[in-house]
Amino acid sequence: MKPGSAISLVSLTLLAGCVVGPDYQRPEALDSQPLPARFGSSTNEWKIATPAAHLPRGTWWLVFQDPELHRLETLLVNGNQTLAGAVARFDRARAEFNLTRADLFPHLNATGAATRQRTSAQAPQAGKAAGAAHTYNTFTTALTLGWEADLWGRVRREAESAQAAYAAAADDLAAVQLALQAELATDYFTLRALNIERALVTDTIDTFRRSLELTRDRRKGGIVSDLDVAQAETQLRTAEAQLPALDRQHARLMHALAILCGQPATLFSVAPPPQAQPGLPLVPASLPSELLERRPDIAAAERRMALANAQVGVAQAAFFPRLRLNGLAGFQSIEAGSAFNWSSRMWSVGPALDLPLFTGGHNRAQLAAAHATYQATVADYRQTVLNAFADVEDQLAARQYLAAQLDAERAALAAAKRALAIANNRYAAGLVTFLEVATAQSAALQRERSVAQLEGAQNITVVGLIRALGGGWDTTQSLAEIPP
Repeated sequence: MKPGSAISLVSLTLLAGCVVGPDYQRPEALDSQPLPARFGSSTNEWKIATPAAHLPRGTWWLVFQDPELHRLETLLVNGNQTLAGAVARFDRARAEFNLTRADLFPHLNATGAATRQRTSAQAPQAGKAAGAAHTYNTFTTALTLGWEADLWGRVRREAESAQAAYAAAADDLAAVQLALQAELATDYFTLRALNIERALVTDTIDTFRRSLELTRDRRKGGIVSDLDVAQAETQLRTAEAQLPALDRQHARLMHALAILCGQPATLFSVAPPPQAQPGLPLVPASLPSELLERRPDIAAAERRMALANAQVGVAQAAFFPRLRLNGLAGFQSIEAGSAFNWSSRMWSVGPALDLPLFTGGHNRAQLAAAHATYQATVADYRQTVLNAFADVEDQLAARQYLAAQLDAERAALAAAKRALAIANNRYAAGLVTFLEVATAQSAALQRERSVAQLEGAQNITVVGLIRALGGGWDTTQSLAEIPP
């Protein structure tokens, strides 16, 4: 084939090339009804969600105005090993995308070889003498060119699939980071609530110890019986038995935070909260549903649909012929001195066609599998969207009901303190036994611990809502807003 003919063939190939398979179009998030525009609302306005996990999430934990939480979150980003593994997997996906994209371009290689070979001697024949063996050298230097003419878009669909996988890997990385950050914040607020509980129990133990001493003094004076002393001591020992359980939970949370921050648990510590703690972050009264567009799991599921759609095109291209254009140019000689002489030049160029004639149903099965995989990714995407809406609604409901529960618990605590004051006065007047005082004291302690737990749960619910929304409701925060 002449070089001009090869160039014409390449040009014709480029002009005639097409892409088989369906072009990707994002399906509806639900196949039966549109998605609500706002959470917890009855509005009739609708908006088609467009996954946008690339939007900034900022340092969302700054809404809590807690410097220690910010310090721990910074340690997590820099030292968490689970996050480091996710970053490595993202780097691998990027490399695989570049690897697949490289097939769109011609591959040029340089080769050089020097060989020495011997031909066999020819056996003697009637009337002819035996032929002599020959030994000679061959020196070859050449450039080889290979390129698949992407007539049906197989290579382009492969690159499209790899690009979608690359984007999904980026979203998976963002999902891992958001999950780890939310887990750290949850453990941190649980630890803070636990510290408050422990302080309450410690103070109560001191109170119970003084009550026991007072009761023993009263027993010496004959005012109360041994039963009152036994009840006071039982109450004290019961409260003291609660401390090891709280300390065990404290150690577990500290170790979990150390792992999240990528530090040895032995050397890890958390600074105590400031005396004047900020209130609960204010959550907007109305949250638009398009906030879910930033959720990385939704974006990753959408990109996997695009990946599966591209694989349908790859499977369809398998039914069509594959054309490769190969070329070679260089020098070849049997003598080293003439290896690069113009007379030693050589070249070859020409197409190679691969046409599937019979595959035993392999291509049809592969196409059916690609279609089924795409339908599975569509279902996964829709399920992810449904789960996301339920997740946000769960957190909003939890926030509402926790607030009501906390109000009721605070009222119960106030009533328990009044009952304790009355019991102490009645006991001092000798009207009741110590059992009534012990019961009132235990009730007051339980109510105080419940209030501390619910206040911690409120912060944890806000963390859950931020995670459910894909990084909060405010994308304008920056590191300049770090609290002092």
